[in-house]
Amino acid sequence: MQDWARRIREGDSRALARAATWVEDGDPRAARVLDSLGGRPGHSLVIGVTGPPGAGKSTLVDRMARELRARGRTLGIVAVDPSSSVSGGAILGDRIRMQAHHSDPGIFIRSMASRGASGGLARKTAGLVALLDASGKDVVIVETVGVGQAEIEIVKVADAVAVVLVPGMGDDVQAIKAGILEIADVFVINKADHPGADRLEVEMEAAGWSAPVVRTVATEGTGVDELLATLEKVRRTARPRGEPEGGCRIDHLGIAVRSIEAALRFYRDQLGLPLGGRETVEQERVRVAMLPAGQPRIELLEPAEPDSPVGRFLEKRGEGLHHVALTVPDLEAAVARLRAAGARVLDEPRRGAGGHRYVFVHPSSTGGVLLELIQEGNE
Repeated sequence: MQDWARRIREGDSRALARAATWVEDGDPRAARVLDSLGGRPGHSLVIGVTGPPGAGKSTLVDRMARELRARGRTLGIVAVDPSSSVSGGAILGDRIRMQAHHSDPGIFIRSMASRGASGGLARKTAGLVALLDASGKDVVIVETVGVGQAEIEIVKVADAVAVVLVPGMGDDVQAIKAGILEIADVFVINKADHPGADRLEVEMEAAGWSAPVVRTVATEGTGVDELLATLEKVRRTARPRGEPEGGCRIDHLGIAVRSIEAALRFYRDQLGLPLGGRETVEQERVRVAMLPAGQPRIELLEPAEPDSPVGRFLEKRGEGLHHVALTVPDLEAAVARLRAAGARVLDEPRRGAGGHRYVFVHPSSTGGVLLELIQEGNE
């Protein structure tokens, strides 16, 4: 599938469309293409647009697309629709809602039937987002089904989530606060020219929601510039969900194996983790395969030479957990603090898999586990 991956990276729309169909149909070729692409490169800004039915999400997405194209940015749109009980396909086709964009080569649109998936997203949406990202799209917009509280699954694929609300919701803001409102990076009060917009914003402030609020009138394009600017700012400044402000987080678990291919039969083929990429780290004399597992990853380590550090580990202890890796906001500062406290830091920070800067801390200082510290942001 290397040729398909190359064509997708080069922007071949036919190859992208065929691979997208494979993803949606669960065709085995989809997994092979995604493996060849090496997962999401992170080029695209992925925006989730969600909210209750009737909020005007589709019209808003259409206006966002127009504005982005006017700026010369390419984009993909994934519209997740309810499934037809007869055909199993999407009831609301993108040709109906966004037919004006179909002649534009800078936009790739795909409607996906939810096919009974919970959380407002089709089961294969993440795979399609990865394809669009790999194809070089500047922005990917994912519009969810519109079923209310259940749409929280969007946070797993989006860099920024816009929750679209409308005037007249009244006590509904309180009623749904335990679900959809909690995932918002930006609140959009659409149809802001209708009575009740001021009241809705006041009620949201009174309820304690801290995400910024942007007012729009999607039918006229009002407020779309501000919304896009706010979403891009969220992408630049937001930390991964669940990560403590100013602290460290688990980046990956390094597992020493004698054969990556053999290990993949469990982690990829049986457990279902996607293969995010493979490379050889020359200075460590190790071959690496990364498998995303949410925000953290599993890192499979296969020795390139028997006397490499991982090779010696396998000889002494056998296969198993080799190290735990944490990202830190300032690697040099962390190393200085540890050394001042008497911790045994091995060597100086250097470049590793994926280009990140890292350093190891000896197990004698960590309670028996080799600890890798990684500079946040791969600076």
